[in-house]
Amino acid sequence: MKTLLSLALLAAVCHAGAQNAPSVTVSTTRDPVDKSYRKMVAGMDLFERRHALAPQASLRFQLLPRLPTTELDGIALRVAGDTVSLPVTVAADHSFTLERNAQALKEDAALIASRKTSTLTWRAQVRSPGVPDGMRRLGDLRLECMVGVEAGLLSNNAQMFAWLGELFTSPERVCNAPDGNYLFFADHPVFAVTLRDGARGATLPFSALYAGGTQTPATLPYCDCQVLLDRSYYAPVWDRGWSDDTLLSFEDMAAPGGTALAPDYASTAQMRARLGPAQVIAFDSGYQVWRYNYPAAHGQPAPAEFVVLFGPDGQARKARMREPDQP
Repeated sequence: MKTLLSLALLAAVCHAGAQNAPSVTVSTTRDPVDKSYRKMVAGMDLFERRHALAPQASLRFQLLPRLPTTELDGIALRVAGDTVSLPVTVAADHSFTLERNAQALKEDAALIASRKTSTLTWRAQVRSPGVPDGMRRLGDLRLECMVGVEAGLLSNNAQMFAWLGELFTSPERVCNAPDGNYLFFADHPVFAVTLRDGARGATLPFSALYAGGTQTPATLPYCDCQVLLDRSYYAPVWDRGWSDDTLLSFEDMAAPGGTALAPDYASTAQMRARLGPAQVIAFDSGYQVWRYNYPAAHGQPAPAEFVVLFGPDGQARKARMREPDQP
């Protein structure tokens, strides 16, 4: 690994030095961020190898917006090589499948969209039949993660470091490690995500929502979640304590419910006056989520969480408390 790292760093220095060298123009028809057809087929192959995670599921790929101005309706896709050009049908939900084509593989073709690729986010879509509406199955998400990484769909690195990241990422490393940080996106803005596996249940911690709550205006442009921050979450795909049949349910920000708040805690000003400053995440919609830690009950070593959702008017809409999981 040290040798590999040294070579990578040496390549980085050479890459930087090349900025001052005479330029050579190479004719190409491809944007460097177009998706590799070979990699996407490799993702399809991995789906077949690991199909036991979701034995009844099918695989599709999906387009999602990356910028506020991204318009997905009417988008066109094609697989383009030196001599081959294959149209790809895009469904109403902006999902699609790819056919296998030997000539496209031979020519190292690219999947090209009629929108700038940098305005799009790409994901694998694995759905098992029988999962209730508005819920996700953990085995499906595990397979989505592995296919997505193998297919090279992620684009949440600064472009100048994306080439280097490929040296160190793999489906096993990303999807089987607590710090893999593979982002999933719910259908709607989420306030809470709950897991249920037989008699066992738990609510995901705040750190598993909204890209971990660590994004800043400076880093957000490099995140797939740029306009999907309020829909983003990390599922515990790495934690084998949860079975593949675990179901995740999502509490929509706009849905009623949650813990009722006393009238003197009902606004952002009142909450700040009563409880002091909180960790705050503000969304483009005008909603805000505030998070407080408070001492855990029953001698728990970790703090518990108190999370409040405020609307664009600064009034509290709902709240929830999360005690740490039992050891």
